[in-house]
Amino acid sequence: MFIQTEPTPNPDTIKFLPGETVAGNAGPFDFASEAEAGSSPLAQALFQVSGVTGVFLGADFLSVSKDEKADWKHVRPMVLAAIMDHYVAGLPVINDGSTTNYGSEGATTLDDYEGDTKEIVGEILELIETRVRPAVAQDGGDITFQKFDAEHGIVHLTMRGACAGCPSSTMTLKQGIENMLKAYVPEVNAVEAAI
Repeated sequence: MFIQTEPTPNPDTIKFLPGETVAGNAGPFDFASEAEAGSSPLAQALFQVSGVTGVFLGADFLSVSKDEKADWKHVRPMVLAAIMDHYVAGLPVINDGSTTNYGSEGATTLDDYEGDTKEIVGEILELIETRVRPAVAQDGGDITFQKFDAEHGIVHLTMRGACAGCPSSTMTLKQGIENMLKAYVPEVNAVEAAI
């Protein structure tokens, strides 16, 4: 098994591509601690590696974050070994019956809106799915829509994986995503990170 790695804009996160399905259509999954990783044998194994502080499971990749004091030259080989051992053993990435574990806390859906606002939110959601999420996944992360404040024209988004806590995440939100949404959806005045 050959596992590719790619740097991300976040120096404390590396994207790992095992050449196998990771979360597939069941995900994504974002774990900030071993306690949260109970539904994922892979994430549990990764949290056993000294220095690992976060695990994000995408469709066909995983992003692993380390403590800023830890050095990748020590952490990376152990993470690669944990991933390899997991897949060679044939263990599931996510236990049966588990569903995506993030993005839904306080999130709204298209059905929560009416009239013109529903049309605006539909446009925003389509742009996020077709243009934003694929680009963010290239950097080892994900982004989800939380809500649209129609009165002020503010879109609230949540960034996960390599994008969460990334030094360039504010620039990505403001200069990338905000500018694109404003260009396509004139009712959007700003994009903010949801907490």
